[in-house]
Amino acid sequence: MADDFEFADKGNKIIYETEAKGFNPGLIVLLVVGGLLLTFLVGNYVLYLYAQKTLPPRKNKPVSKKKMKRERLKQGVSAPGE
Repeated sequence: MADDFEFADKGNKIIYETEAKGFNPGLIVLLVVGGLLLTFLVGNYVLYLYAQKTLPPRKNKPVSKKKMKRERLKQGVSAPGE
């Protein structure tokens, strides 16, 4: 076996380490979690594109009279009635 490694222990015992047969469990978990995350992100992007096409644009909140007055004063335009 060309892939075997020999290590001499203190008691002159030879330990053979061979490659594990089958899949690494850590790799399987990583692939499953990565696949789920990728599916989630792609799904969100597809839903976002669908919503952009089908939903009407959002309405702006009405600006209060107090805020309009303050903005006009900042710009130097006097508010009507003053």
